[in-house]
Amino acid sequence: MTHLLHLDASARPGLAGKDEHGSHSRNLTHRFVSQWQSRRAQDSITYRDIGQNPPSFTSHDWIASSFTPEERREPWMKETLAESDRLVDELIAADVLVIGTPLYNFGMPAALKAWIDQIVRPGRTVEVDETKLPDPYVPLLADRPRHAVILSARGGIGFGPGGEMAHMNHLEPNLVTALNFIGITRIHQIAIEGQETGGEVLAASVAQAQREVDALVAKLQAELEASPKSFVTQHAAGVVQAQVS
Repeated sequence: MTHLLHLDASARPGLAGKDEHGSHSRNLTHRFVSQWQSRRAQDSITYRDIGQNPPSFTSHDWIASSFTPEERREPWMKETLAESDRLVDELIAADVLVIGTPLYNFGMPAALKAWIDQIVRPGRTVEVDETKLPDPYVPLLADRPRHAVILSARGGIGFGPGGEMAHMNHLEPNLVTALNFIGITRIHQIAIEGQETGGEVLAASVAQAQREVDALVAKLQAELEASPKSFVTQHAAGVVQAQVS
């Protein structure tokens, strides 16, 4: 059984085309997950709406707690890290991470950055080995194949690779760097552009992104069916299957 972790980071709670001021990134993630479930109903999904329920920002207490060895943590430190532990556990359990996010002011929404800061954890998702200088970082989520699907929406045009505005896009590059750092290297990206332009430009971009989502679901599931052991290693029973609103 494959397990998906589905994150939505848009501040807009509705869906584009259905709700006023709805979210295009949410449309893409919901399409991806629906297509996945329609073909593999046996797979499990954890959903977390970080756009409507953002994770906590890191604090002085969080930093002190996370960099204290587990065996030396005081009760207040464990309480401080409780939210982070839940988010890390969800990520570790996932075989496919699906992130829906808009491009806000050239980068990721604050809610998504807060999630990143909660899950990049010494001893949980990355380890430091001083004997490996000059690169002492050991990604702990490289223990088995995991895929990340980044489904984004941009107001402008040309922010994709090779585009005229690509140098101003710090969303996907930032996410890819953070995910690679903890060991998630199989990353797939699909984006909608032209929300501010609207009309035929936006419609064409939406239609293209939807086709790419459908094709990606089919590709990943075909890979899974052809070689399940290389796609995912069976993890411990009791995977979180709760809906987190």
